[in-house]
Amino acid sequence: MKKKLFVLGFSIVLSICLEIFLRMYFGFCDTVLVREDSEFEYIAQPNQKRFRFRNHVIYNSFSMRSEEVDTSSIKILGFGDSIINGGVLTDQDSLATTILSDTLSKIYGTKIQFLNISAGSWGPDNCYAYLKKYGDFGAKSIFLFFSSHDAYDNMNFEKIVDNHSSFKSKQYSIAQYELVNRYLVNKIKRKLKKKRTQIDNLGINKKKNNTLFNTGFSSFLDYSKSKNIPLTIYLHADTKELKLESYNDQGQKIIKFANDNNIPIILDLENGLKLSDFRDYIHLNSNGQRKLANTITHYVKNNH
Repeated sequence: MKKKLFVLGFSIVLSICLEIFLRMYFGFCDTVLVREDSEFEYIAQPNQKRFRFRNHVIYNSFSMRSEEVDTSSIKILGFGDSIINGGVLTDQDSLATTILSDTLSKIYGTKIQFLNISAGSWGPDNCYAYLKKYGDFGAKSIFLFFSSHDAYDNMNFEKIVDNHSSFKSKQYSIAQYELVNRYLVNKIKRKLKKKRTQIDNLGINKKKNNTLFNTGFSSFLDYSKSKNIPLTIYLHADTKELKLESYNDQGQKIIKFANDNNIPIILDLENGLKLSDFRDYIHLNSNGQRKLANTITHYVKNNH
C-alpha cells in the first residue's frame, strides 16, 4: 500500500511539475486566439499579449500584430499572410515590421509605424476586406506581402476557427492535454491520412484550381489611386522557387499584373534571399525577417 501511495504521489508531483514547465517555459495554454469575421473570414482576437514557444506575441486593439496605433505617427500599412505575420515561432522584436518601425523612425527622426495587418493564409482579398472595414489609418503608403500561391487564393469562408488546430478561439485549460491533443494527435493523423486535398502550409484548402485571379490586387490598386496612396507589392519566393531561381506560373501572373498596372514590385529573389533565411519551405526565420526589413528600408530610402 505504501508503495502504491508513493507511486501515486510521485506521479501527481511529476504531472504538476510538467504542467508548470509546459506553461512557464513553452507557453502552453497561452496561444494566439482568433475569431471569425463575416467580411474577411477570420483574424486574431484584439488586445493579446502572449508568450508562446519562448516568443512574445502582441496584437493591438485592431488585431494588428503591432503596438497600438499612434495617431501622431507616420503610418505605413503592411498587409499579408503568415509570411509577415511570423506566427508564434517569431518573436515580436524579430518581425520585419517591428524592425522597420524602429529603423525608419531612427532614419527620419520621427515616429514611423510599419503596421502589420496579417493572418495565416490570408489572400489579397482578405486584406482588402480589412481595409474596407477599418480604413487606412491615414497611411502614407501601402505594401502587400504575398507569395505566388496567393494569385488564386480567394476567400471561400470555409469553417476554419476551432476546426483547425492553428485557429483556436479559446485556450486549452490543461497544458498536457494541449500537447497531446493539438500536436501529437494531429501529427499522427497527418501521417496516417493518405489522401489529401490541395492545402497550403497551414493545412487550409487554398483552392488553387480557382481560375479567378485574386480580386484583392485590383481592389488595392483602385483604392490607392483614389486615395493617392503609393502601393507596392513584395513577392516572396518559397524554397522551390529559390532553388529554381524563378517564380512559378502563379508568381509570374502577379508580376505581370504589377507591370501592366505600373505597380512597383519587389522580388526577394533579386535581393539576396538564401535557403538559410527559411525556417521551413516558405516561412522566414529571424535572419530572413531582418533581410526582408533591410530590403524594404533600402526601397523606402530610395523611393520616398
